[in-house]
Amino acid sequence: MAVSVFRVGSSVGRALVKNRSPILLSLRRGQASVSYAKTLAGAPETRLSSLENGFRVASEDTGHATCTVGVWIGAGSRYESYKNNGASFFLEHMAFKGTKKHPQTALEEQVESMGAHLSAYTSREHTAYYMKTLAKDVPKAVELLSEVVQSCSLNEAEIEQQRRVVLCELEEVGGSLQDVCLDLLHSTAFQGTSLGYSVLGPSNNARTLTRRDLVEYINSHYKATRVVLAAAGGVNHEELVSLAQTHFGLLSNEYEGDVIPLLAPCRFTGSEILFRDDNLPLAHIAIAVEGASVSSPDIVPLMVANSIIGSFDLTYGGGKNLSSRLARLAVEYNLCHSFQAFHSSYSDTGLLGIHFVTDKNNIEDMMHWVQNAWMNLCTTVTESDVTRGKNTLKTRLFGQLNGTTPICDDIGRHILNYGRRIPLSEWDARINAVTPKMVRDVCSKYIYDKCPAVAAVGPIEQLPGYNRLRSAMYWLRF
Repeated sequence: MAVSVFRVGSSVGRALVKNRSPILLSLRRGQASVSYAKTLAGAPETRLSSLENGFRVASEDTGHATCTVGVWIGAGSRYESYKNNGASFFLEHMAFKGTKKHPQTALEEQVESMGAHLSAYTSREHTAYYMKTLAKDVPKAVELLSEVVQSCSLNEAEIEQQRRVVLCELEEVGGSLQDVCLDLLHSTAFQGTSLGYSVLGPSNNARTLTRRDLVEYINSHYKATRVVLAAAGGVNHEELVSLAQTHFGLLSNEYEGDVIPLLAPCRFTGSEILFRDDNLPLAHIAIAVEGASVSSPDIVPLMVANSIIGSFDLTYGGGKNLSSRLARLAVEYNLCHSFQAFHSSYSDTGLLGIHFVTDKNNIEDMMHWVQNAWMNLCTTVTESDVTRGKNTLKTRLFGQLNGTTPICDDIGRHILNYGRRIPLSEWDARINAVTPKMVRDVCSKYIYDKCPAVAAVGPIEQLPGYNRLRSAMYWLRF
């Protein structure tokens, strides 16, 4: 089909414009017809199937020439004990060091011959192994992923080598004060529970974990009902189900002694953990309250509330014209270098908070305005605030799904969290349903007069005491 393009600057183009040619009008109508609503409605369907052993297969055919396919597992640091904390992260490092069928060199050659990219990540509740490759190479990718998950060699020599790598990575992460601060926040907020464990685990465990520990972890948690094969891009769902049956159909769903390990419930504790070091140039501070779980109906209003607070960095343009009130105050009074509102949601709880970076002389003022922003959400949030927050949330939520890899990750996590993929149109409807009263009510439920958890690292002499921070979680009104 031939396509002709007329430049308005050309003689033909000027004639078409002058006469309001149907050609140009149809082009304009065609552009306008691809509206936001139609784009949501026209999003590809996510198909979901299950094998006889409970293993689930989900895919979205976007028609791309490439495809991301991966295995998402409902296991992470929350499923570990004090003794084996760090096992899931250690296994992530071991995954690409060879399988029983393919030694490390052969595995790397297989991946490189396809021009593919093999990667993995571990979080507190999930572990993922995924590969981005050409659509025609999906069968080989699924085969290799099945070996990585089910037949990792766990060679003793490789374990010792990766032990050194993990220790080096722990040292590097220790230099990222933001990661340290947020890990400390989890450890104090969920103290005495497995959700307080770090994803990377302590260095002592990295030195002492054995092959037996890793095998026991795999046998306890890599079960068919807790594993999802997800794919996005140029993928045929029926073919993917057939591949899953071939490579994952025999994955066990039985537990040793028929004892199913139950996830211990987590409790939130209002508390603080402080590491003062006046030699550091900046202070990293996080304050949080208990948030909503991933399946809670309150999660969308809380996401809108966080979008109202927003984020800020010194590199941002806009200055005093930024939409977020807290960001405008940060610019006007030079309160901080950056701040970020966050909501970490887990299967049965969450962590709703704000992390900020500032110098030692502005800690008290910044903390005051952070808590003031929370109180405003609970009492005086307006229609314009909510409209702006909803638009910002939609932009971030939909804009991040800009490739096969983030879409595949979204599919895998949704199947584990909700048992289905929530379509963008449903997210849009739930966001549109949020009202200012809903935001005030939900924020009052989670924030107002609640005990916060606080973590701080650096020159934090000016940080107010916990009792004072607690007293700022409500307003006296007459």
